[in-house]
Amino acid sequence: MPCPDGQGRSNNQRLFAWEVLHAGGEASTLPDSQCFQTPKMSQLGASRSSVIQCKPGGNCPSRHRGMTRQLSPLSVAEDSAAPILELQNRSPSGICRHSRVERQSRSGEEGTQTHTESSSQEAEGQTRCQSCTSTFLKLIWRFLIILSVSSSWVGTTQFVKITYETFDCPFFMTWFSTNWNIMVFPIYYSGHLATAQEKQSPIKKIRECSRIFGEDGLTLKLFLKRTAPFSILWTLTNYLYLLALKKLTATDVSALFCCNKAFVFLLSWIVLKDRFMGARIVAAIMAITGIVMMAYADGFQGDSIIGVAYAVGSASTSALYKVLFKMFLGSANFGEAAHFVSTLGFFNLIFISVTPIILYFTKVEYWSPFSAVPWGYLCGVAGLWLAFNILVNVGVVLTYPILISIGTVLSVPGNAAVDLLKHKMIFSVVRLGATIIICIGFLLMLLPEEWDEITLRFINSLKEKKSEDHADDITDSSVHTRSRSRANGTVSIPLA
Repeated sequence: MPCPDGQGRSNNQRLFAWEVLHAGGEASTLPDSQCFQTPKMSQLGASRSSVIQCKPGGNCPSRHRGMTRQLSPLSVAEDSAAPILELQNRSPSGICRHSRVERQSRSGEEGTQTHTESSSQEAEGQTRCQSCTSTFLKLIWRFLIILSVSSSWVGTTQFVKITYETFDCPFFMTWFSTNWNIMVFPIYYSGHLATAQEKQSPIKKIRECSRIFGEDGLTLKLFLKRTAPFSILWTLTNYLYLLALKKLTATDVSALFCCNKAFVFLLSWIVLKDRFMGARIVAAIMAITGIVMMAYADGFQGDSIIGVAYAVGSASTSALYKVLFKMFLGSANFGEAAHFVSTLGFFNLIFISVTPIILYFTKVEYWSPFSAVPWGYLCGVAGLWLAFNILVNVGVVLTYPILISIGTVLSVPGNAAVDLLKHKMIFSVVRLGATIIICIGFLLMLLPEEWDEITLRFINSLKEKKSEDHADDITDSSVHTRSRSRANGTVSIPLA
């Protein structure tokens, strides 16, 4: 077979010699008679290069011709690339090191990404734990507010019943307890000093909180004009409540007093032109029904009907107080409400003090000797009443007004438990039914004004969620059917 031209042979010889020199061997040129031979197709799987050594004693070439190389008949580019790849593999800065660096960099990037993902997951877990903890603490705080309101009101009612055993002077008890309202603003200011970052002087704080009476603050004219009617309503509410406790049980009086929520709605609808709500009308009707049933329990005679009248009168004056407060003074924050309640206490001390003196000398409420007055029970009633008033004002500011209402209505089962366990009271079916109806009406009053829209929105969201779940179930079933059909060698498309 003729040899290739001299140029191709010289190129191959130079490449082979360069490879052998770098490998530490000696290069040899091929004789002209020993040219590269093209192998057959069956030999393509063999090694691309082989070394042919001269036989001893044969006609070997010179020292530079001791080795020969047989190359595969691929392209010249592949032949020329082989020694280069071999050189790069042997070189300390070749492809292997480069690929190793790439693998290390990739592994470093993967490790960094994994560390970032783990740190983000840990941050999300900590955020969830913090949110769960804050939610739990808020629930505990609200539960404590409800429990405190209910307990203070139950304690006040039961202490009054105990005080009546040795001291039958309801107006003096009302006057004495109302005087304790003077301490509401000092307690508020103490809390301000303990919690506020920018502390104000007492005079400046009083001027700030007295804006509830107007831009000019509290003047003598406003003190008599605005404080007098509210002080009278306050005294009437508490006095009628104590009179009702002389005639009825604590459970009945507390249940009847819950009707003030219905009276507030009726007065607001008539006087303040508030929005008409069918649910609250139903609640008002239920409250009136409970009142009638409570009066009918003893046949509309005796002390029962008088006690029901006192309790309903107390609820009515309480509702009138709230509606007039909203009409003339509007909404107030905790500081303004504390200032107003303390002002009522001062008005009671200055102007109402003459009333128990008159009752004492007319022997309507007479006690003798002076040391026989149960000051411990009186202080207990006044302290619990003060705690109830503070909790009502604090709870409205720090939580929701609905929690205060729930705490008030929970005083009914609280008083019932005390009457049943301590006083061994036996509740008739009529009284029990009236109490339940009044409490249900009270709870209906707590519904928000947009309760119907909220209810419809909630029902629609439930329907949408159910339809989405049904669509997901259909999709999952269709995917499962197709996978099974493909596994069996067939494809079936379910009909919609």
